[in-house]
Amino acid sequence: MVLETAEPRAKLMAARSLARAWRAGALAHRFDVSMPDRPARPERPALLPPSQMPKRGRAGSERSRIAMLHALAHIEFGAIDLAVDMAGRFGAGFPPGFVGDWLGVAADEAMHFALLDRRLRALGAGYGALPAHDGLWQAAEATADDPLARLAVVPMVLEARGLDVTPATVAAFEKAGDQSSALILRRIYHDEIRHVRVGAHWFEIGCKAQGLGIVAHWQRLIRSRFRGSLKPPFNDSARLEAGLSREMYEGVAGV
Repeated sequence: MVLETAEPRAKLMAARSLARAWRAGALAHRFDVSMPDRPARPERPALLPPSQMPKRGRAGSERSRIAMLHALAHIEFGAIDLAVDMAGRFGAGFPPGFVGDWLGVAADEAMHFALLDRRLRALGAGYGALPAHDGLWQAAEATADDPLARLAVVPMVLEARGLDVTPATVAAFEKAGDQSSALILRRIYHDEIRHVRVGAHWFEIGCKAQGLGIVAHWQRLIRSRFRGSLKPPFNDSARLEAGLSREMYEGVAGV
């Protein structure tokens, strides 16, 4: 099982195999196995509180770029588990398309991690070489009881934040002459627009099934479940492409 696999390469292969099995019709839309409270993790990287994470160093330096790529690789590694957990924990309450979408996201995240880890190795590093933090899974734990809360917080806030910051990160890598890393980040950026759109799509379906106002309920969940604040500037065009209207997030920006 993906969530019970710690070693990175084995987790990638497990996620890809799971997605292929679902697409081939080899898995039933049945949910009779409990999901683990926490996914298995490799011995490295060491997980630190966000406040204890070391500074990345001078912008544009190789050290800074390695630190950024490592942080992104850790996000993608955790996103594999988040997508599989979304499918397994909440799939019974949605049509089969929900499971297919999130297992497809998991396979994408596995590919993203592989690209970033390969680039880190080319730069003399590799996943696990630096510490990381566990913020993404903490958000998953805080929303494990409610699929709409999970959809609201993880893809529609945390992943959507990547749409805001990635274009500037790509530009910084290009300015430093690191075209190889910039190409990887650009690929991830376009995939993440689609991932956020998957979250927004199923949030809308879930709200309609319960007779809830989409904007009002999303804002209610962000105020009650999100441990942080939504800070501008926002990439309005990418967010709109991903299904997030300005009305939604500007109503809770800065809270």
